[in-house]
Amino acid sequence: MDKAQTGRLGEEAVCRYLQERGYSLLARNYRIRGGEIDIIAENGDCIAFVEVKSRKPDSLVTGFEAVNKRKRGLIIKTASDYCVKHPNLLQPRFDIAQVIIDGGTVVSIDYIENAYDTTGYDFYF
Repeated sequence: MDKAQTGRLGEEAVCRYLQERGYSLLARNYRIRGGEIDIIAENGDCIAFVEVKSRKPDSLVTGFEAVNKRKRGLIIKTASDYCVKHPNLLQPRFDIAQVIIDGGTVVSIDYIENAYDTTGYDFYF
């Protein structure tokens, strides 16, 4: 299983995870120049911009650690673009999902709601 297949498997697992918890999926792999958001989903009064990081059990860097300041800035920029193009009254929220995959099987999903916010970035919603 290559890196792209692992990533797709992780994203599919997180989509199911969110739908089981009542989320409606709005978009997947939303791209602009310089940024991408893996999953955009709605739940109640929130719009969740979800970054999915798939890892092997023995990875040196966790999925959560991989979403560094630069990556967060790109996600926030992309989320701002999405909100301009798809106006809504929902509160934006930035989540991270870490998916552990071993031998093509999803072992676990760790999900952090509101993992970070826009503090320190020049984007407004």
